[in-house]
Amino acid sequence: MEKITKPSSGFLVLFLSFSGIAAAIFLFFTGFPGPIFGGVALILSLISLGGFFIVDPNKAMVLLLFGEYKGTVKANGFYWVNPFMTKKKISLRVRNFENKPLKVNDKIGNPVMIGTIVVWQVEDTFKASFEVEDYENFVHLQTDAAVRKMAGLYCYDNFDDNHSEVTLRSGVEEVNHSLEKEIAERLLQAGIKVIEARISNLAYAAEIASAMLQRQQATAIVAARQKIVEGAVGMVEMALADLKMKDIIEFDQEKKAAMVSNLMVVLCSDRSASPVVNVGTLNQ
Repeated sequence: MEKITKPSSGFLVLFLSFSGIAAAIFLFFTGFPGPIFGGVALILSLISLGGFFIVDPNKAMVLLLFGEYKGTVKANGFYWVNPFMTKKKISLRVRNFENKPLKVNDKIGNPVMIGTIVVWQVEDTFKASFEVEDYENFVHLQTDAAVRKMAGLYCYDNFDDNHSEVTLRSGVEEVNHSLEKEIAERLLQAGIKVIEARISNLAYAAEIASAMLQRQQATAIVAARQKIVEGAVGMVEMALADLKMKDIIEFDQEKKAAMVSNLMVVLCSDRSASPVVNVGTLNQ
């Protein structure tokens, strides 16, 4: 459990240490009351210099005495503690890193490349120092593990119905929220606070990218054709209704079928229609 502490100011002790060194030198060379006293005073003064340290803004100093945790200093300033204390500096600043694209499998087993950006900072210095071996490396490894787990919950894309379920490509907000939650839970034991986590790169793996691109193109073509057919049917219905209402021409079923066929060909074709002049009857 993190314990916040505030040691003695280093300025007063620094003055006393320098005064002790000056006095020790004086005693050593004058021989009054004896060089032994001067040597002891000098040694003690020099040892005391090992207890000074500085805490910069958004930095912390973890203190240990013979393996026992004594507290964490977070307030910036110049301090002095027992010279035999071990001091470990930890940054409390917000940090971020961008993981290079990682090859993982989506929900249906397709290999995809996912890159992530994670913004984080140390929140509990005790856990960051003693619960894990190397908290920075821990952040990277657990982020990779979280990405693998998150990718297995979603498909890269849904070709059948774009609105049927959330996918990695379409559900950006939900996917990023899921990723951030997963990473935060994994880093909690290391005293790390996750500020933001999001996907920065998303693509199919190289071995299936070409095939999936063709599939996407085919799906887009089919969807476009479907819209064209729906529009063409509506236009044919409107044309037949107008002709009947205005009593321009009377169609029997055979002629109506022929007209519908011709209109559908013209409206659904991907090329411009080439008009043909009929100089005979409608049946020729």
